[in-house]
Amino acid sequence: MKKRYLVLENGSIYEGEAFGADVDVMAELVFNTGMSGYQESITDLSYRGEMIVFTYPLIGNYGVNRDDFESLRPAASAIVVHEIARRPSNWRQMMSLPEWAEKSGMPGISGVDTRALTKELRDFGVMKAALADEVNEETLSALKNFQLSKTMVADATTKTQYQNPTDGVSIALIDFGLKNSILRSLAKRGANVMVFPADVAAETVLAANPDGILLSNGPGDPQDAAYAIPTIQALEEKVPLMGICLGHQLFALANGAETYKLKFGHRGFNHAVRHLSKERLDFTSQNHGYAVDRDSLANTDLVVTHEEINDHTVEGLRLKNHHAFSVQFHPDAAPGPHDAEYLFDDFLTMIADAKKETTQNA
Repeated sequence: MKKRYLVLENGSIYEGEAFGADVDVMAELVFNTGMSGYQESITDLSYRGEMIVFTYPLIGNYGVNRDDFESLRPAASAIVVHEIARRPSNWRQMMSLPEWAEKSGMPGISGVDTRALTKELRDFGVMKAALADEVNEETLSALKNFQLSKTMVADATTKTQYQNPTDGVSIALIDFGLKNSILRSLAKRGANVMVFPADVAAETVLAANPDGILLSNGPGDPQDAAYAIPTIQALEEKVPLMGICLGHQLFALANGAETYKLKFGHRGFNHAVRHLSKERLDFTSQNHGYAVDRDSLANTDLVVTHEEINDHTVEGLRLKNHHAFSVQFHPDAAPGPHDAEYLFDDFLTMIADAKKETTQNA
């Protein structure tokens, strides 16, 4: 097997074996604690610009299938695993993970002590890293000068408007790096979904006469997509709105709150979140490196609805006097537990209530 090296910006070097595409990459190194769902994670556009360390020791044991893609190609820059499965077995599989990685242009490294690597990331925080076939002064110099992209949402969003038509309630979905599972969750509820690019103007969205607005997940720093804030501010005044993940952070920014970068983020499918008013606990799927600053909410019209039980970060918000809310986690949960899928139903109920109010006030 060909050797490959993982080089961290703090100087650590991990040696392993190459698989997937034969290319060198640089990206932000993050870890994912999920025990399964590697295909959905790798194709989740929220991972754009990131290299994923899978903490579960065996990855690829059920191959890759046609149904579990969250986008058409790998979103992650590379993957780091302890062991890559040599003989995957599943009745749905099309090919092995290494075969698909090679065909799709994504490099990987196996044979890494991912437990030690994750501990290092927890101590130092997420870091820039390089995946290379050899380590020299040029590699180290390039990594030192490497800058994370500021255009990840612009690169991830749809370039054209499109529709997933039904005769149900009409949802305008602004795509900041959309997961296919959000579309599946809405389709299951009979919603007529119109998808718009991240930089769409509010007038364009309102011209489609939607019943509700959904702000999708996406990659990177929410401040880099601040151009969407005026659109969100205009839309929430007129139409019921729901935000997910990056959409949650942008919703917060649009209403006067602030965001900050977490030391190593939340990435996995077992994060316990407390719904404060309902006094219920949900296990959730999460993938984010930024969070809403609770202290910044004091002079806003935002109310905290959910919080993470371990670090008490803000996981949900509601806007006073408007039909608008957001959550940091993924209620579509692909992969992950379906505890919070009811939030899509709450969104549709909110839309129905808003229509009744409009009719009564007419």
